[in-house]
Amino acid sequence: MKTYEEKIAWLFNRFPSYQKVGKVAYKPGIETMEAFDAALGHTHRKFRSIHVAGTNGKGSTCHMLAAGLAACGLKVGLYTSPHLVDFRERMKIVEGDHFRMVPKEFVEAFIDHWNDFFVAHQPSFFEITTAMAFDFFAAEQVDIAVVETGLGGRLDSTNIITPILSIITNIGLEHCEHLGFTLEAIAGEKAGIIKPGVPAVVGEFLPETRPVFEAKAAAYGSPLTFATETDPCLELKVADLDLPGDYQERNLCTLSAAVGILRPMLGLDLAAFREGVCHAARNTGLHGRWETLRKADPVAHKAKIVCDTGHNAHGLRWVAEQVDRISCDYDNVFFILGLAREKDVDAIAPLLPRNVSYIWTQASSPRALPAVDLANAMSDHGLSGRVAFTVAAALDEADKKATDKDLIFIGGSNFVVCEVL
Repeated sequence: MKTYEEKIAWLFNRFPSYQKVGKVAYKPGIETMEAFDAALGHTHRKFRSIHVAGTNGKGSTCHMLAAGLAACGLKVGLYTSPHLVDFRERMKIVEGDHFRMVPKEFVEAFIDHWNDFFVAHQPSFFEITTAMAFDFFAAEQVDIAVVETGLGGRLDSTNIITPILSIITNIGLEHCEHLGFTLEAIAGEKAGIIKPGVPAVVGEFLPETRPVFEAKAAAYGSPLTFATETDPCLELKVADLDLPGDYQERNLCTLSAAVGILRPMLGLDLAAFREGVCHAARNTGLHGRWETLRKADPVAHKAKIVCDTGHNAHGLRWVAEQVDRISCDYDNVFFILGLAREKDVDAIAPLLPRNVSYIWTQASSPRALPAVDLANAMSDHGLSGRVAFTVAAALDEADKKATDKDLIFIGGSNFVVCEVL
């Protein structure tokens, strides 16, 4: 009998995830997912859901939304990706002020039970995890599930659901080989989660993307709300949150617009919802969003360490601006950066701060851009730094040089943050 660890390893090896191997794992279309869903008995129809798509911010928005709903007394299923340390981070139950991940026993039983289906239909890793999450939420009899798309929207495995609300956080140029090479094309893919008659919230829009959302909503008779054009009902600021990244201000705007629609639907208590959102990281187990891994230690002369999973130009712009804003509070800032191979270095480099000490690194993943290649690409943009061939070596080097008056930042990739955590 295989152990849980062996079964998870088999799942990753037999059905490689996008997280591990990149675009070769991408499987467009939802035909296999629909077949899986039918075999499961359409488990997602046994609970209400909220669907969240977007280039950046969807993970934070999902976790804040789940924390707020749970604080209002609802039993909430939370499905997000990728995970950082534990596979089971992808599917959680959030109740009150605590969360629990899917039990190992449930994962094992699901893999065992559906092994013949895996062999016959060859679902993708994401299709398997999506089906597992919906089955888990149905078994747990959740009141509502907050469901994050994987990649895109229209052809995403999660798009078999008909939610009570669709949320699109923002649009940026990422995964262009799958979603399109223009903002309009990518917006069209994300807008694919809009369902007939179901209200939709768009967090941020551009002149190129707004008409796409308006056309899709009009065609489907879906009430459409642009978050930036609504009066906030949450009245929260980033300083109130345990998710202190500057970019959360925009996610809060999106969340506030969503709550304005959900409040009458679900009878939400705004005070309780706010309290849940303020402790979203703690109450849902969210990591890697401007997370302080170590506070400055004057006695040991150790620097403060912060990590963030921002990993594309759209996300790293906010990280870079926050580093720039707070750099005057420190004598030195050591910026450890590692990227995935497919990221647009030419788009990222101009956004990075110039007044920091860089250490270019690489995670132990086949998707990681080699540190030397990253250093060479950055030098073309006038950015110099030292090279460390592992994340541990990069952190060790920064830690030896930094004092308690300095800051060490680590990011650029989920894999980099994962190894630090």
